[in-house]
Amino acid sequence: MRIGLFTDTYFPQINGVVSSICMLKENLEKLGHQVFVFTITDPTVTKDEPNIYRVPSLPFAKAWRLGMFYHPRLARTIKRLQLDVIHTHTEFSLGIFGRAMARELQIPLLHTYHTIFENYTHYIVKFPALEPIAKSAVRKISANFCNAVDRVIVPTEKVKDLLLSYQVRQKISVIPTGIQLHKFSNAKGKSNAILKIRADLGIRQTDRVLLYVGRLAVEKNIGELIESLKSYLHQKQEMKFVLIGDGPAKGDLEEMTKSFGIQEQTFFVGEKPYAEIGDYYQLGDVFISASQSETQGLTYIEAMASGLPVVAKADRCLDGVLENNVNGFTFRDKHELQSALDWILSNDFEKERLSHGAIHSVEKFSDVYYAKKIEAIYQHVWNVHVINKKVS
Repeated sequence: MRIGLFTDTYFPQINGVVSSICMLKENLEKLGHQVFVFTITDPTVTKDEPNIYRVPSLPFAKAWRLGMFYHPRLARTIKRLQLDVIHTHTEFSLGIFGRAMARELQIPLLHTYHTIFENYTHYIVKFPALEPIAKSAVRKISANFCNAVDRVIVPTEKVKDLLLSYQVRQKISVIPTGIQLHKFSNAKGKSNAILKIRADLGIRQTDRVLLYVGRLAVEKNIGELIESLKSYLHQKQEMKFVLIGDGPAKGDLEEMTKSFGIQEQTFFVGEKPYAEIGDYYQLGDVFISASQSETQGLTYIEAMASGLPVVAKADRCLDGVLENNVNGFTFRDKHELQSALDWILSNDFEKERLSHGAIHSVEKFSDVYYAKKIEAIYQHVWNVHVINKKVS
């Protein structure tokens, strides 16, 4: 098949959506399909890339860029490509463009709902009194977009239930996003690289590392983690908290650690290339998160694939991912968080058992399995489309 993926975020940007799309493109191509990506311009991209088409874009709300909703010259190119299906990964600029092209070409349109945008309205609305209006607006935008496609794909039942509450009537398929498991499991053999990273950061071999990987943003609830770890880090000087990633909340979080007197035990390492992220997971003894805004939580799966037990604040996105006392623990408050960390880190046998449980539990999240599930939906929707055309 000839497949068009439309997205507002793509490499060299680094986030869960980009990882998902890049992985899907690579594996669909391995399955014999031709895949074309339609996305926004990025100031750091200076040369053309095979089968990647970019529309002009402008910075929007600090963290994002907003592309053109329709690009006539590119539309003519898309028509020449003779796409069989279009798969959108955003409800905004490139998603609107993809929807328009599917209508013009009269081909099936699928959509993956990646982001719960009502958790991100604080980037756009600066007055708290307007937040309820903004949240209502993004719910309506999400519902209208999803109801205009032939099939909606979501990573978890949590997101499916959310869309149903938005009054989405279109059929919804739950397909957990996959990852390239080997990129994380193979990192165990890179001991020299990991030793160098620890040495560069000033982390001793006897230190224990609590690891967070992801954006440093308000919706990730990192402030709650730091608050919960304040007394814990004071009591255990050998404990270190390492954060891999960047984002708009970084400055505030750094100030928070200083005000709590734990800045010497907290390391803001910054954003790292995805190709190297497997090494950085190996710094950790336990992966921790308090986020409530995840649609699936790919970093949890990456951490487990790296052999890290996960301790995360209870959330429905963890259903079928995090199993208490099998590959980690969920927590509801700082006491449960600290208790879980003590259980794992005070007993090497328990830590090793949970590590093996973590590796075993993520086998169902392979990138190949995910791509094949998506491929099957493409084929089904295409077959239905052909039958309906014959009937009409």
